[in-house]
Amino acid sequence: MSKYRLRCITCSQEYDPAEVEYTCPVCGDRKGTLEVIYDFDIVRREYSRNRFDLGKNGIWAFDFLLPFEGDHFKPNLLVGNTPLYRCDNLSRKYGVGEVFIKDDGRNPTASFKDRASSVVVAKAVEKGYGTVFCASTGNAASSLSGMAAVSGLESVIFVPATAPQAKLTQLQVYGSKVLAIEDSYDRAFDLSMEIGLSRGWYCRNSAINPYLLEGKKTCALELAFSMIGGLPDYVFVSAGDGTVLSSFHKGFDDLREMGVIDRLPIIVGVQASGAAAIKKTYEAGFPFEPIDIRANSVADSICVGKPRDVVKACCYTHKNKGMLIDVSDKEILEGIIEMARESGVFAEPAGATALAGFKKCARQGLLARDSRVVVVVTGNGLKDLKSPSSIMPELRRLSPEREVIEEAIGEDRFQA
Repeated sequence: MSKYRLRCITCSQEYDPAEVEYTCPVCGDRKGTLEVIYDFDIVRREYSRNRFDLGKNGIWAFDFLLPFEGDHFKPNLLVGNTPLYRCDNLSRKYGVGEVFIKDDGRNPTASFKDRASSVVVAKAVEKGYGTVFCASTGNAASSLSGMAAVSGLESVIFVPATAPQAKLTQLQVYGSKVLAIEDSYDRAFDLSMEIGLSRGWYCRNSAINPYLLEGKKTCALELAFSMIGGLPDYVFVSAGDGTVLSSFHKGFDDLREMGVIDRLPIIVGVQASGAAAIKKTYEAGFPFEPIDIRANSVADSICVGKPRDVVKACCYTHKNKGMLIDVSDKEILEGIIEMARESGVFAEPAGATALAGFKKCARQGLLARDSRVVVVVTGNGLKDLKSPSSIMPELRRLSPEREVIEEAIGEDRFQA
């Protein structure tokens, strides 16, 4: 008996993994995204035999709840087991019980997306592919590049030419074929599907590949197994295409089905106001029909106007009574500085979007004073220095005389 099957998020048709590679043939790419469903009797048996070592194995400590049978290939980079910092400065400042920062910028390529790319590359090797591809604003691409490089696979990346230079350089360093396209992420996505599938490459694109969500959900699993004192009440995470948001719902859902936990945190998906297509779709009500927009935001990682996993994200949010909110670019940029100064964690704009969402909810009185809150940082700030630089004062160049330097020390130049 197989450990898992694939199920369409819209029509609920189930498929054997050998039947369908990517999406439901009945419902199509947007409405027919697939989710992995498990035989939990098998999962529980594997879990009971598991020698649980998160520190040594990272995400593969959760093999019992990942879509693989028996021994399988694993990219030789430690992914997951990222730091979880308690931040008393933020809890006092915003009047909640506890605030934790989950710093996924500490993954090998400095982003949350390494969780998904590890699983997808393992699947590509299992299925016998030699080349993998994706469209990305940067982080998914760099994670795929790194995982492919260490696994002996070729990688082809379709990326908007406007992506931050640090991310583009990272792709080149890893040896990917980089196609920097003078158009939006959404156009790059469509081109990647046309070209990549016609050439027989394995697709890592968000929502299209059903195994991405399984890798991403390992962050929820880590929180459940590592938080002393119990589950958080709220988890704040940024949302662009929708898969990351869905993954937190899926991870906690699976643990509840196993009997490991008996409740779910409230998952809050935070979008940039200029790229809030998921929120607009959700607010239009069930059944969810994708509402596409022309996206614009400083948070390039979530600047998506045509989210591919929008239906799944809305369905999970509806089912689990989650929340969707949006924040301005100004709030996002301020969040980068505040997070760094209050917690020591430097987030890229998408990572700071989650903090901006937490602040907005706290100020609106939506969080109880004894709440336990986790803010998920999905990418390291060094990936995009241009954005925070835009709101920082220009550095004054000083001549090497003590008097000049003493004068500069006395000036009020320590605030953004």
